[in-house]
Amino acid sequence: QVQLVESGGGLVQAGGSLTLSCAVVSGNFFGINTMGWYRQAPGKQRESVATITRGGTKNYGDAVKGRFIISRDNTRKTVSLQMNNLSPEDTGVYYCKAEPWGPPMPDSWGPGTQVTVSS
Repeated sequence: QVQLVESGGGLVQAGGSLTLSCAVVSGNFFGINTMGWYRQAPGKQRESVATITRGGTKNYGDAVKGRFIISRDNTRKTVSLQMNNLSPEDTGVYYCKAEPWGPPMPDSWGPGTQVTVSS
C-alpha cells in the first residue's frame, strides 16, 4: 500500500478551471500500475473520472471527456487532473487512487479534496 495526498481543490465559478494533484508520499511506488481520479457527489455513488496507466494509457469518464486532462509524472510520483469548463455537476469530493500491478499489494486511496463549482 502507498500513502496518497491530494491538493488543489477549492471553489470555482462555472466555466472556470482547477488542477488537482496527487502525490505518492510513502510506500512502494514501483508497485503501482494505474493511478486515477474518482469523485463522489452528495447522495451519489463514487464514479471514475479519469485513469492513467504506468505506460500512459488514459481513460476518461463520459461526463468529463473533452474537458478534463489527466497526466502523470513517474519521476515525481504524481498524477494531476486538469479540469476545464467546470459545471456545478462536477461538484464533489475528488479522490486519488493507486492500483497495484497485482496482489498482495492492495489499492490505495487518498483522503479526498473538495471541489465546489458555483453557478
